[in-house]
Amino acid sequence: MTPNRVIYMKDYQDLKDFFASEGHPPFRADQLLREVCKRGISDYDEMTNLPISLREVCKKKLPVLSIKEKNASVSPDGSVRKVLFDCGVEAVLMRFEDGRRTVCVSSQVGCAMGCKFCATGKMGLKRNLTYEEIFDQVLFFVLDIKNYGEEITNVVLMGMGEPFNNYENVMRAVFHLNDPRGLGLGARNMT
Repeated sequence: MTPNRVIYMKDYQDLKDFFASEGHPPFRADQLLREVCKRGISDYDEMTNLPISLREVCKKKLPVLSIKEKNASVSPDGSVRKVLFDCGVEAVLMRFEDGRRTVCVSSQVGCAMGCKFCATGKMGLKRNLTYEEIFDQVLFFVLDIKNYGEEITNVVLMGMGEPFNNYENVMRAVFHLNDPRGLGLGARNMT
């Protein structure tokens, strides 16, 4: 882990290194990922399996999400929720009657492809999203719908941007989405 680099809770090895640097055993990484990704807890004060002193350190040095909601809209029937994030992209949660909960995420701010049918292509490419920003679009909804007893079942990378033009960050996000220590989404459930 690079000193003074902000880390987020996606990368298991980064978390282990972070806890070691703070004098805590590596199993704290498993505990933290379980609290956030499995139990849907985003408030460190509610993570009672972590020592209070460690929770205080995490509040200061380990943000749960790398992105913040800027604006949101919901369809009249509540089946679709679109969220604009401060990083300049939107993600969409779609609730289907068969129980699927699918998040459509973006991989870039804008797009360089210039497809005539796509509004995003007309704005050009602004920048690639980091793997944290891609992952956090999903984690945002994981945390949001846990309150309703729901879980994300599918992820689709067809929001803003061309995923293959940000291949390294997309694949790293997919790896962390699939990691059983974190969200554990099946590879067949990501498109």
